[in-house]
Amino acid sequence: MEPRLRSKLWIDAEIRRCTVTGTIAVVARRGDPDAGQVLLKVNRFARGCIVYAIAHGQDGRRVWLPATGKEPVPEPDADAYIARQAGRDPDLWVLEIEDPHGRHAVPESVA
Repeated sequence: MEPRLRSKLWIDAEIRRCTVTGTIAVVARRGDPDAGQVLLKVNRFARGCIVYAIAHGQDGRRVWLPATGKEPVPEPDADAYIARQAGRDPDLWVLEIEDPHGRHAVPESVA
């Protein structure tokens, strides 16, 4: 099992990684700084959005699951999914990445 990284530290590192590549990333929702679950909303504007959620694979490693499906969905659908999750988990973080050209790579493996 991978060691657990504080949520705020991971968010800050991902924002920095995006900044280096010229990609805009903003915290759309702040959660618990230590152990809040993280959703990653990749917004491709006219091409739709994909929301990724962290899970752990059979080997204990962190993987990202396309929570809204493998194909992009309209932004209102992505936002509705996020709102439902936030209603269940008040500690939830949401990091939105603006990626109109589809170049952003999720930082860890995607299942």
